[in-house]
Amino acid sequence: MYKYILFFLLGFQIAFAQTDYAKDFGEQNWTNFVRTAGHGLSDIDANIKDAQDTHLFGIEVDNSLTGYYESFLDPTEKLAAIKEMATRTKEIGNHAFVYTEGLETITADAAKKEHTFFKDHPDWLQRDINDRPAVFGGGTAFWISQDDEDVWISPYAVEWRKIYMERIRQIAATGIDGIFIDIPYWMTHFDGWEDTWASFDVYTVEAFKKETGLDAKKDLKLGDFSDANFRKWVDFRIKSLTDFMADVAKNARSVNPDCKTIAEIYPGLDESAVRVGADVYEMYDVVDVVAHEYSGGGGDAASKNPDNWFNRMIGMYTFRSFAEGKASWMLSYSWSENKKVEPMEPIKNLALSNLMAGTNNWDARGHVMSGSNHIETRKEVYKWIAENENTFYKPRNPMAPIGIYFSPKTRNYHPDAFMESFEGMMKMMLQGHMEFQVVTPRTLENFKGNVLILPDVRCVSKEEAAFFEKYLESGKGLVFSGETGRYDETGNRYEKNIIRELVDISRSNERVISTDSQKKFIYYPQCPGKIYTLLTKSEFNEAAWESSFQRSVFFAFLNKFKTEIINHFKIDTDIKIEASPFVSTQTALVESKPHVFIANFAGLKSDEIMTQTTEKDIKIQFKAGDEAKVFYLPFLGEKQRLDAKYSEGWVMCKLPPIEKGGVVWLEN
Repeated sequence: MYKYILFFLLGFQIAFAQTDYAKDFGEQNWTNFVRTAGHGLSDIDANIKDAQDTHLFGIEVDNSLTGYYESFLDPTEKLAAIKEMATRTKEIGNHAFVYTEGLETITADAAKKEHTFFKDHPDWLQRDINDRPAVFGGGTAFWISQDDEDVWISPYAVEWRKIYMERIRQIAATGIDGIFIDIPYWMTHFDGWEDTWASFDVYTVEAFKKETGLDAKKDLKLGDFSDANFRKWVDFRIKSLTDFMADVAKNARSVNPDCKTIAEIYPGLDESAVRVGADVYEMYDVVDVVAHEYSGGGGDAASKNPDNWFNRMIGMYTFRSFAEGKASWMLSYSWSENKKVEPMEPIKNLALSNLMAGTNNWDARGHVMSGSNHIETRKEVYKWIAENENTFYKPRNPMAPIGIYFSPKTRNYHPDAFMESFEGMMKMMLQGHMEFQVVTPRTLENFKGNVLILPDVRCVSKEEAAFFEKYLESGKGLVFSGETGRYDETGNRYEKNIIRELVDISRSNERVISTDSQKKFIYYPQCPGKIYTLLTKSEFNEAAWESSFQRSVFFAFLNKFKTEIINHFKIDTDIKIEASPFVSTQTALVESKPHVFIANFAGLKSDEIMTQTTEKDIKIQFKAGDEAKVFYLPFLGEKQRLDAKYSEGWVMCKLPPIEKGGVVWLEN
């Protein structure tokens, strides 16, 4: 709700693709190819033409049916508007999705009305532990107008949920292609509510007691992760919102099997996901798409420094792993009335990062969902995406990756420590130009790489430990560090560290490199990922601004780690990349062809410099025969064949100077 400043009772945001857009999605679906933005309702025909002119694909119907109390009670008019748009969309061969709220509802001009949501149903609201209701007025957030009443509802309020799911079924029955649910959160994101760990309403407290036997108001220490009962509360809150979204998807499909459920979530990977209870790792398992309102640090694209850009890339690559082939839409922001720089380059830089990570672009004005900061730049970018969408949106399959393990339970109970280690390891993969794959508990059994890194994965279940043991016994390598394996999946401490037991390590304060060829591992007492995170925080931006890295401490550390991993595990790869650490690379198979996705962040400076320092002398080698061809697609440019030389089983090429980035691939 909070993205749309202009709202009409039957208003809708629309974004159309070209009317002749037709595509065989194969095993994918329309959501994998979305490139979108919002529009107002002043003239539908003009909006259609504008959207066609700017090469949009995807229709957003901003209807807020459940987000306003009046239409929540009587949805007739809004349902008719949704049905009309669903029909119009099908006529031009496109797809539409309707925007509505999750657990938030506004009563407009509440001060003048006898009946408001809060007045009629105070027991349905979320509450803090002192019974303060989650009801707010104008000024609390920019989307809440003066005299409005804004409430946040418990997903366990039985009668409300019954009505809500009926509304979901009614929306789906219009023939709409998707339902976009805005921020299904526990109220912990308004001022004064950040540390409440809500909700303690009677319905939620009763549900928690039924599941655990515990009284949420008496039997746990709020905010204390060493308390087992509080950890149960953390798990319960995450599961509750995941189950709520699963219920939305189930109800939508019950009347419209092809209707997609889209969850808009703003927390990324860090502790905020635990606090608000909307964990995208869990959400991806029950919805069709996650729309990430995600920055990765540094604010909008115009305000990011190079280190922020790499953090953003790490977040997006991790989302793509969570998604397991489902779409990841990036509702991110490029520029907001910045007096120092123009918006054109930030729009391009944001699109560059999205595309190289394989995520979908959403152009927006400022910090709302609609409009554009520069419509001509959107046209240029979206036209190019439309022409090259298969390159970026067809599945990317690993070749011979190093696995980086993301442990949801460790993140839940030890968020700050884990994220420093995980992000540092990922950053070394991107900046060291090593092929990587983010591995999760859901994908662990299917991981085919020969080396798996556990970056301070403190919480390890016995099932995970059994897999790691089998992995080692198969001759593959394990890298682990620090507190890895100290706790079980509930956060309880093992009597003996379950991972060190696997490899018979008795002393935890020394680095250990295996000598047993049957069990290959490296143990670091301090996680290299955490160390690298700290080094890049202090050095990376200055180095990137000066395009100088050879004498930096972070680069020496990166090279030492990379050399040790490659040599000890005898890592062999079919692609070799020579590039500076200011360039992010991902290697993958796309339609059975080896691809390298390149994004350059050298020289970018927050609110000052929006054009990258050109990267020169990037060299790539592919293991291939002498008849292989190498192609390069520069960002916003045309495909070109590179001059490649063959020698002893390798095809070698030097890339032209790269400003923003591009894609290189091999064709046999």
